[in-house]
Amino acid sequence: MKATSLSRHTGFSRRLKAALLSLAVFGGTSVAQAAQDQAALIAQGKYLAEIGDCVACHTPQGGRELSGGLPFETPFGIVYSTNITSDKETGIGHYSYQDFYRAMHEGISPNGNLYPAMPYTSYHLLTDADTRALYAYFMNTKPVSQQNKESEIGFPFNIRMGLKAWNLMNHEDSVFTPDPTKSDSWNRGSYLVNVLGHCGECHTPRNAIFAMEPEAHFQGTVLDTFEASNITPEELNRQNWTHEDLKQLFTKGYSRKGTVFGGMYPVVYHSYSHLTEQDMRAVTSYLLDNEADIEALPLAFNGHDKSAPGYNTYMGYCAGCHGQDGEGRPNVAPALAGNATLDRASVYNAVSLLLNGIVSQHYNSTTSFYAMPAYADKFDDQQLTDLVNYMRITWTSQKADIGVSEVKDIRTNMKQSVH
Repeated sequence: MKATSLSRHTGFSRRLKAALLSLAVFGGTSVAQAAQDQAALIAQGKYLAEIGDCVACHTPQGGRELSGGLPFETPFGIVYSTNITSDKETGIGHYSYQDFYRAMHEGISPNGNLYPAMPYTSYHLLTDADTRALYAYFMNTKPVSQQNKESEIGFPFNIRMGLKAWNLMNHEDSVFTPDPTKSDSWNRGSYLVNVLGHCGECHTPRNAIFAMEPEAHFQGTVLDTFEASNITPEELNRQNWTHEDLKQLFTKGYSRKGTVFGGMYPVVYHSYSHLTEQDMRAVTSYLLDNEADIEALPLAFNGHDKSAPGYNTYMGYCAGCHGQDGEGRPNVAPALAGNATLDRASVYNAVSLLLNGIVSQHYNSTTSFYAMPAYADKFDDQQLTDLVNYMRITWTSQKADIGVSEVKDIRTNMKQSVH
């Protein structure tokens, strides 16, 4: 009896140890798997935040990443981006997931309504899975203690209760709905461009109360010094943008169609240059509304007319960098042949670039461009008109039909819009 009892006790002890060991193994595996899943979620959130252009808008010049304080001019005054680091006192580290969801989808933070300069009117289409990934990432960013700046909005627009009425008229939280007539890649591109990339916030005209006009989606609008271009498929295809052209523009800031400038420079640098190869193709397929390869046609150079007004100005001030025949110089200045800034109905950006110049741009060790000087104090309105018209008829299919009054209006209104 004693031997049998001892044997049973020993067998039970062995089974108990085996069970405990299994629990430890499975428990350890479960914990390790949970840590891996969380790390993957944070990594996905980081990628989504990059495509969402969070760094460009929430990082002040020379400031700490995501610490806020970048000014945005609106028709109602200046709005400053906020601290969205994980700091619990001055950032969003104290946000619950529901707080974060409401800010992203409804434009309502724990402190009240947000101005629609924060693009919740696009972000509201984010999937719940992507919203959770973004939340995981932001809750694990490096905390930066920096107080938010008060917006400089005049009465009565500084009364945020009024934003509740604005949201009732102009915003409704909904979900992204794929187009069943389009491919998965095209719909992925639509999601990246319209939701995460929130491109419509800049490239779509707004009405009198600052709401986007859906019937004019992507048709372009003036923003301070520059004009957010018309990026409809019709216009991009008319200009003969190819998938490769857009890919080069979004990854390097430069393609055979020209360079990015103004507000698009930080967008490319911080955001679209991080797109995966698959997502990049999805984006270009959506923007061009075409998944097939597109033939790159020869760039326009119609020859010089030395008797035309503007010829001498071009040769004297522009040819040194852009080339006598508009061929450009690598890492110095873009080509003008077929340049998209010239090959469009509006001359706003062409005039703005000549008046204000462009700061130097650096993307990587092999791609950068010199600063372009401003000529506002050198050229009068007639000289500007002649030069723009000359470049249009020499390197595009556009006509030399820009009048002095149009150039004068751009110069005058631009002075009023620059802060």
